Amino acid sequence: MTRVIDTLLDVASDYDAIVFDQWGVLHNGSTPYSGAVDCLRTLHRKGHRMAVLSNSGKRSNPNAGRIQAMGFDAGLFEYVMTSGEALWTEIAAGQIRETVFFAVERSVGDATSWAQGLDISLCDNIDGADAILLMGLPDGSQIEAWKGILDTALSKDLPVFCTNPDRSSPRADGLVLSPGALAFAYKDMGGRVRFYGKPHLPVFETLQDVLGSKQLLMVGDSLEHDIAGAQSAGWDSLLIEGGLYADAFETGDAETTLAVLVAEKKTRAPTFRMRQIR
Repeated sequence: MTRVIDTLLDVASDYDAIVFDQWGVLHNGSTPYSGAVDCLRTLHRKGHRMAVLSNSGKRSNPNAGRIQAMGFDAGLFEYVMTSGEALWTEIAAGQIRETVFFAVERSVGDATSWAQGLDISLCDNIDGADAILLMGLPDGSQIEAWKGILDTALSKDLPVFCTNPDRSSPRADGLVLSPGALAFAYKDMGGRVRFYGKPHLPVFETLQDVLGSKQLLMVGDSLEHDIAGAQSAGWDSLLIEGGLYADAFETGDAETTLAVLVAEKKTRAPTFRMRQIR
C-alpha cells in the first residue's frame, strides 16, 4: 500500500540518492514549485545525493542550466540525465545508421543546438529526410495539425526517434501536448518509433551506473513514465500529486483517486505519495 509522507526528509536516509523528474515535480516550466528549492537545499545540506532524470529532448547541460535559472543552486545535483542526451550519445557512438533528420522541435533552433558535435544533418523538408527527430512540440500543438507530416513519413517508411515519450506535460496554465502523443499516433498508424527516456529501462540503468547504486528513489508525477520506469529498474518511487494529475487529486479522496489512476494507466501503485515537494 502506498505510504503518505509529509516531507522527503522522512525517507531520504533510506536511499543512496534521490532522483527527480523536472516538469510537474521541480517546476511548471516557468517557475519552481513553492517549497521545492528550500527542500532540495535542506537535503543537500544534510548530505543527501540528488540527480535529475528528465524526458527532455534537449541534452543534459541545457537542462541543468534551465534548472539553475529557476533558482535551483548549481551543485545540488550530481548528474542531470535526459532522454535527449541518451539519443545523442548513441548517434555519437555510431549506433544509429540514419544521418538526415527532419526535426520536430518546441522552439526554433532547439534541434540545431542539440545536434552540435554530431555527424548528421537536419532538413526542413521531410521528403529529403531518412528519419524524424521528435524532440519537442510547440505549446498549443494539436495532433491533427501534424497529420500531413505523419502520412508522408509513413509512406516513406521513415523511423521516428522520439526523445520525449511523455504524452502531455504540465505548464503554469495547464497541460500541453507532448511529443509522446505524436509518436504514439504514428506508431498506431503502423510507423516505426524508437523511444528514449522514461519508462524505458536503459535510461534508468545508465543513471544507476553513473550514481553507482540501485538503492534509489524516483520522484515523479507520471505513473506511466516515472513510477513504472522506476519499478522496472527495481527502484522505489514517490508520486507527486500536484503535477500531471493535479486536477484529479483536487477533488475527492486522494487514496481513491490514486487507485482509479493506477487502474486507468495499467500500472502499479508507487511506494510513496505526497502533494508536492517539501
